[in-house]
Amino acid sequence: MEEYRQGVFWIKSDGEEWLSTENMVPGMQAYKEKLLLKKGIEYRLWDPFRSKLAAAIFNGLEIFPFTYGSSVLYLGASTGTTISHISDIAGQKGVVFGVENASRVARDFLERVASHRKNIIPVIQDAKLPDCYFAVFRTVDVVYVDVAQPDQTDIAIANCRMYLKRGGYLFLVVKVRSINAVKSHRSVIDGEIKKLSEFEVMQEIDLSPYDADHALVISRYLGASQSS
Repeated sequence: MEEYRQGVFWIKSDGEEWLSTENMVPGMQAYKEKLLLKKGIEYRLWDPFRSKLAAAIFNGLEIFPFTYGSSVLYLGASTGTTISHISDIAGQKGVVFGVENASRVARDFLERVASHRKNIIPVIQDAKLPDCYFAVFRTVDVVYVDVAQPDQTDIAIANCRMYLKRGGYLFLVVKVRSINAVKSHRSVIDGEIKKLSEFEVMQEIDLSPYDADHALVISRYLGASQSS
């Protein structure tokens, strides 16, 4: 077993190396992921075909601000796959605010994940309305955005202005075909990056073959007063 970052490990299973996190809630699965016991500690395998953050790690992610005690605002929690692993990493001292508005997946998120993890605070609200997140009581270290909206970058920026600490990180999943079904992959991503004038773009990762027509853009928040 080899540690990738604090709380994240490469672990061998069935002759392959898998990403994993130490299970914060031993015995509990979030999405039928495989559980492995090593030296008395239970780990959850982290599937890059189910999680864009895991896919980014497999594809060379260099910037990883998630750590024990981290505070994270997660837009588009869906059924809770990726946020459950972030919860593992953040641990008992961290807090993860999970925003989800779609009723069916929000119900799954609440039942399968949030109800079992004390560091996840569910926010059942539209990500376009950050001023209505009454459960979010602090600024955060990271804003992670995975919403399928044509204006997803504008949504991300509005949430960062309200909740992200200056110097904190934005992890923006660019869903190319949700933004424009006609333009080239490259031109869509470039167009979204141009909107990030209040941020220093640090890395861009193509998520193929795990997620076609998706990229992850990582940037550091400078704040409106320092924007160009």
